[in-house]
Amino acid sequence: MLTSSNAFNASKAHRSFCKACSLGKWGPRPSYAKDPKVLLPFLHRIQGDICGPIQPSSGPFKYFMVLVDASTRWSHVALLSTRNAAFAKLLAQIIRLRAHYPDHPIKSIRLDNAGEFTSKTFDDYCMSIGIDVEHPVPYVHTQNGLAEAAIKRIQMVTRTLVMRTNLPLSAWGHAVLHAAMLIRLRPTATQAFSAQQLVTGYEPSISHLRIFGCAVYVPITPPQRTKMGNQRRMGIYIGFESPTIIRYVEPLTSDLFTARFADCHFDETVFRSLGGDKNVTIQQERRELSWPVPTLSHNDPPTAQREIEVRRIIDLQKVADSLPDAFSDLAKVTRSHIPAANVPARMEVPEKDFRLIDAASATQNVGQGIAGATPNVGGDVAQAVAPPRKRGRPQGSRDTHPRKRAAKAHDPLIIDTQNPTHENIPDYGYVQETSLEDAPSLEPIRENVEISINYTSVHGTWDRNSIVVDDVFAYACARELIESDDIEPRSVDECQRRADWPEWKDAIQAELDSLTKRTVFGPVVPIPSGIKPVGYKWVFVRKRNEKNDIVRYKARLVAQGFSQRPGIDYEETYSPVMDVITFRYLISLVVFEKLNMQLMDVVTAYLYGDLDTEIYMKQSGRMWYTRLSDYLIGRGYVNNELCPCVFIKTTSSGFAIVAVYVDDMNIIGTLDELGDTAECLKSEFEMKDLRKTRFCLGLELEHRDSGILIHQSAYTQKMLRHFNMDKVHPVSTPMIGRSLDLKKDLFRPRDDDEDVLEAEVPYLSAIGALLYLAQCTRPDISFAVNLLARHSSAPTQRHWTGIKTIFRYLKGTINMGLFYPYRESRNDVLVGFADAGYLSDPHKGRSQSGYVFTMGNTAISWRSTKQTLVATSSNHAEIIALHEAVRECIWLRSIIGHIRSTCGLRSTTDEPTSIYEDNAACIEQMKQGFIKGDNTKHIAPKYFYNQQQQSLLKIQVNQVRSEDNVADLFTKSLPKSTFEKHVKSIGMLKLFDLP
Repeated sequence: MLTSSNAFNASKAHRSFCKACSLGKWGPRPSYAKDPKVLLPFLHRIQGDICGPIQPSSGPFKYFMVLVDASTRWSHVALLSTRNAAFAKLLAQIIRLRAHYPDHPIKSIRLDNAGEFTSKTFDDYCMSIGIDVEHPVPYVHTQNGLAEAAIKRIQMVTRTLVMRTNLPLSAWGHAVLHAAMLIRLRPTATQAFSAQQLVTGYEPSISHLRIFGCAVYVPITPPQRTKMGNQRRMGIYIGFESPTIIRYVEPLTSDLFTARFADCHFDETVFRSLGGDKNVTIQQERRELSWPVPTLSHNDPPTAQREIEVRRIIDLQKVADSLPDAFSDLAKVTRSHIPAANVPARMEVPEKDFRLIDAASATQNVGQGIAGATPNVGGDVAQAVAPPRKRGRPQGSRDTHPRKRAAKAHDPLIIDTQNPTHENIPDYGYVQETSLEDAPSLEPIRENVEISINYTSVHGTWDRNSIVVDDVFAYACARELIESDDIEPRSVDECQRRADWPEWKDAIQAELDSLTKRTVFGPVVPIPSGIKPVGYKWVFVRKRNEKNDIVRYKARLVAQGFSQRPGIDYEETYSPVMDVITFRYLISLVVFEKLNMQLMDVVTAYLYGDLDTEIYMKQSGRMWYTRLSDYLIGRGYVNNELCPCVFIKTTSSGFAIVAVYVDDMNIIGTLDELGDTAECLKSEFEMKDLRKTRFCLGLELEHRDSGILIHQSAYTQKMLRHFNMDKVHPVSTPMIGRSLDLKKDLFRPRDDDEDVLEAEVPYLSAIGALLYLAQCTRPDISFAVNLLARHSSAPTQRHWTGIKTIFRYLKGTINMGLFYPYRESRNDVLVGFADAGYLSDPHKGRSQSGYVFTMGNTAISWRSTKQTLVATSSNHAEIIALHEAVRECIWLRSIIGHIRSTCGLRSTTDEPTSIYEDNAACIEQMKQGFIKGDNTKHIAPKYFYNQQQQSLLKIQVNQVRSEDNVADLFTKSLPKSTFEKHVKSIGMLKLFDLP
């Protein structure tokens, strides 16, 4: 009998092994290895782990990595966009610790067995410098307990910080960094001192700590501060860079800034939410915090790229003697050899130090003065990361529009529409897809090649001798600039090598499901004689919101349209879309008539088109428009050739306007009709309701109680970062005053002894990006961009300096846009201003035409352009400029008259439209018409079309003083006071100045 008195002895006596007990009983037991009694030195052993993925993501980040010192419990936290980025962060931190604490060598580092922590190159590197890499037994988390416990502590503090504030859950990234700093400053569980004190040897100060998420009042920078205006603005405190520098978020734009702690005032009782309306919840406002572009990592696919990243950083350490700042904190690096105003500078890099530029990091590091290099790891990997090159047109080519090189044609498409399954996606047995065999590979750098640290390019450079700078070119530059951070994949193979392959896989499957659902493909039949099968390709696109964040992955299976023959394979391909001028007028209509506005997106719009011939896939855009147009007209909507993209329906309860831009539909109208129109579209097409319009045609819409502001602040910020102009000092005007002395005019054409800018200088890309901005929301830079665009074929350093002056002006006016205010009194009359800059181009004897049309004192249409013929006098130049303005006025009156009359609104075109002109002789000639005289006999009679329109009571030309003619903004460079006056007169305001 076993009793309590002999239980202990009995257990010793019966210690035989029991297999059944061993198999059936298990429980975690403490480790036999105890911590040493003697405190280990700092950095003797480090433990690390990763937490994530975390939903929702915090900007581009979904994970965070923790490194913990086993002795002092000192920890380092890094945010990660993907797990593959962990090694780059880990290796950079090890190198940084070795440089900062040379007396405390790292003896061992313990990491878990995850795939991102296994690299032979990393193991060899650690072995060479005396670091033992340890991995715990699989699934035994206690052997990496310090890192696990650190993550748990950070999570608990982070959740508490976020819940205390009115910030969205996506603010967890800032809260994690703040929580890690707080944990460093408090005593540890094993010591009576904080980890910071154990490392540095002195007690840290906590006087700079403030409540996370509280309101902070920061000084307004001088370019935005006025003498009698506010000197501070409110932000949301989200942590600190150091005891003297804080980080805060601007509530209206969600942009991240830093400020000096001593200059800030904190209100720890107020916790502001993001967005303009304080009564709107975060979910309704859809605001997200912005993050700076990551500089130490990029989205690597789960392949050998992880190994490449490790080798690249090790190679960079080998050349640290020639680049001493390469592994310093970028925020603290001082590079006196780089000019403050981004004056082009270069440095020599010998071939022995750099063999192959890493395509994923070269663009980032070039602008920062850090030359990123990687060893030659083989052609396959090099081709996988190589960006596509842009090729210029051959000399004498008539096709002057920018275009991409034609992709290799595929075999005819054959899809089994009977059994499309998800399991088929990884192998693509039924889709013959080409790989990147013909992708351009990276070229080794020649000896003593110069690497520019100020110039960047968009996938290459445009051919200056064969490009026409027009609207198409501007849109191409803007599109590539928006997508420059992460190029869209070009094939399924490339998608599979990316970290976001699951999203692309879902998009591909959704496209195949849509093809099956819409019965796009018929049965497989033999190819008839005389019929040429059309190849296919996959097109991958990511739709972005107003902050350039990815909101949707789209995959489209398209035909190789270039292989079709006009007149044989197809007849028509044109599909109308809404232009930005019409869209701006519709916004003003929303404001003046106090209408509602929402955005809807058609899912797989092109698959709804009914082809009028067999397989002529080139017609998809045209067929989709025809399908939509027929449906809306059949439901009672009215369409007009003046604006074929606008459909209007009027009922007794109100009206609705459907403005179409491909598959995006803006619905404007009264509340009842708005809902009926949305239901009408949903009943026929698969739609996504995006609610209130906040982003369309590249424009950001800020809705306020006082009105609507359209701006492009996200695009402007991205453009400044892309051209390395985001750290420059702002200026008050986009161009400096021009000299009357032709030889001293900084904007004169290239002199014979003057060098042309080198091909790698992105002059054309900058012109295209700025032109797109000037055409959409920034009329204040129209003249400066137009003037510098004239020298695109042979730009010099003077002209490049002019480009940078525009960038510096945009730096101080990032959030400026066109504000359409709600007004009690009706002021919805179209008003125009016209002017000419006589001999604006004195070197060729040409003048400048400029006009602007406003609705409610806010511009809806403008233009600044060089006249195509030589004007013999200022009066002649004014007549030509007025002619251009009248032509635009007649078109605007037609559009406005059609929309308002169809909607049953009060007409604003019954009276003549006033156009203001400052030349008295020109106005007098408009009254008298064409009179043959010594001063006018050489003027073509067509320019007196203006007088005919005035006699028909469609326009009325009135005189205005020269200093009050806002069209001066589009014809000449102006002094600061006049420039700011005219900018305000056309309704341009900054986001922070909105009433």
